Amino acid sequence: MLLKEKLSDRTQNMGENIIREILKVVSKPGMISLAGGIPSPESFPTEIFPELFKTVQEKYKTEAFQYGPTEGFFPLREALVPILKKEGLNVSPQEIMITSGSQGTLDALGKILINKGDLVAVESPTYLGALSAFNPYEPQYIGIKSDDDGLIPEYLEEALKNNSVKFIYLIPTFQNPTGRTIPQSRRVEIARIIKKYDALLIEDNPYSELRYSGSHIKTISSLIPENSVYISTLSKLFAPGLRIGYFVAPEIIRHWLTLAKQGIDLHTSTLNQALAAEYITSGYLEKQIPQIIELYRPKQEMMLYALNKYMPNGFTWSKPEGGMFIWVEGPTHLEMKEVNKICIENSIAFVPGEVFFSNPDQGKNCLRLNFTMISPEIIENSIKKLGNIFKSLPNS
Repeated sequence: MLLKEKLSDRTQNMGENIIREILKVVSKPGMISLAGGIPSPESFPTEIFPELFKTVQEKYKTEAFQYGPTEGFFPLREALVPILKKEGLNVSPQEIMITSGSQGTLDALGKILINKGDLVAVESPTYLGALSAFNPYEPQYIGIKSDDDGLIPEYLEEALKNNSVKFIYLIPTFQNPTGRTIPQSRRVEIARIIKKYDALLIEDNPYSELRYSGSHIKTISSLIPENSVYISTLSKLFAPGLRIGYFVAPEIIRHWLTLAKQGIDLHTSTLNQALAAEYITSGYLEKQIPQIIELYRPKQEMMLYALNKYMPNGFTWSKPEGGMFIWVEGPTHLEMKEVNKICIENSIAFVPGEVFFSNPDQGKNCLRLNFTMISPEIIENSIKKLGNIFKSLPNS
């Protein structure tokens, strides 16, 4: 039997996740990875898990091990209300839906919103995982220009004025891959434009609690809740292996996302949701966030210091106030995909920037760096090594 002939046409649009493939390559001993967007294991509250399990078992008994509603474990939905209020979203527990990580939400949104050929507006660059989730549904992308303050409103308005855009996908705070944050004044303008054209925003917000300087900024969704789907996750603040994400959406979209989820996994793990509910309501999350920030802040500071000290002329980089990434742009003649092969041979790896663009011809001279997984000392040595590699290249 030729099983390949059994595959659907959709599989032609399901490429491998480049970052996952890079992580496979760099998993060998001695390799220093600046590639993955992975929380440090030191950020996991492992010391409290025995107590959490005990509390969950005593409080919820067999309910924590049983099938549950697709919309989510109600105590967790209740626990998320004040977290969403901090982001400017005043919602009831019934308006919150729990998912198996935020990635599942992106795929489900593609399933219920995208017809073949539909236009989807994304930042340039944007999150690779979103492109991977949307691609099987065969959209066409409009890449909206960005600068150091993120998406540029004038280009968004131009796209909405001249095209029928199905939705706009943004990560406004500590964006993946650039680390950039859209300032409040620009958020107000973006919200005005979206409202003017009655467009739909998908706002992805996994990093906002990882702020090392500056002031918290409320979400764009808080300005236009009727025109937005707001997505977030506990993966960066609890433990990514538990796969707890959540979203808030207008009723009709929430209805269809519920039906889509029923066809995918019925519901998110009840036990994991119960653990998350106790993690929040018992005050552990509130205590853990400052510890995570103090873990990551010196790492980010060291990477920025090392970039300034060791990178050759012709390179620029973002200077985020938080998050997990720094975006580097090199001279236009460099192709970072080829440079990364040289770096891997020298036991260091990053993610080439072109994979974060809907147009594969863009971003070839860019790279994304992650600082969460290694110590400040290793970060300095890694950037020094990276700088020396760049200096050794022809025409550098």
